[in-house]
Amino acid sequence: MTTTAADTTAGTAAGTAGTTTDTAADRHAHEHAPRLAFAERVPEFYRAMIRLETAAAKDVDPTLYHLIKIRASQVNRCAFCLDMHTKDALAEGETVERIVQLSAWEESRHFYTERELAALALTEAVTVLTDGFVPDEVYAAAAAHFDETELARVIAAIVTINAWNRIGVTTRMTPGHYTPRSS
Repeated sequence: MTTTAADTTAGTAAGTAGTTTDTAADRHAHEHAPRLAFAERVPEFYRAMIRLETAAAKDVDPTLYHLIKIRASQVNRCAFCLDMHTKDALAEGETVERIVQLSAWEESRHFYTERELAALALTEAVTVLTDGFVPDEVYAAAAAHFDETELARVIAAIVTINAWNRIGVTTRMTPGHYTPRSS
C-alpha cells in the first residue's frame, strides 16, 4: 500500500475528529516462533547450563551481574536475554537510566562505578574477541578492580551469559513473555 501526503493529512484530520483506523502500518510486526524447543530436546544440557548459571552467579554482586548479562546480550543481539535480564534488573532495583545508557556506557561513564566500567570493558572484550584475545590493558584494568577470585567469577559470569546468548540467538527464543520471579 502506498501512502501519499494527502492520505497522511486526511488520516491526521480523521484522527483529530475521533476516528481511528487500524492500518498495517499501525500494527506490530508478526512475532516469530522459536526455531527449537531447546530445553526439551537436550534436558541434560539445559540442566547443566542452569547449574553453570548458579555457579557463575555465586558471590558476584547482583547489580554487576545484571550489567554484565545485559551488556553481553546487547552485543550479541539476544532479544530474549535482553528482555529477561532487563526485567530482572529492574525488579531488583536497577534504574531505567543506567539500563538505557548501558549500550553507550563508554560515553555515559558517570552512571557507573569504576569496578562496573572495568567489568563492562572486560565483558565486551570477552564477548567480541575480534582480535582473537582479550587486550592486556582491558584485563589489567579489570585486575586492578577485582582480586583474582572476584575476577575469575566475573569471567565466569561473562562466559555463561555468552553461552546463553548463543542458545537464544540460534534457536530464536521469543522475547516479551518473561516475568521476573518475586524477590
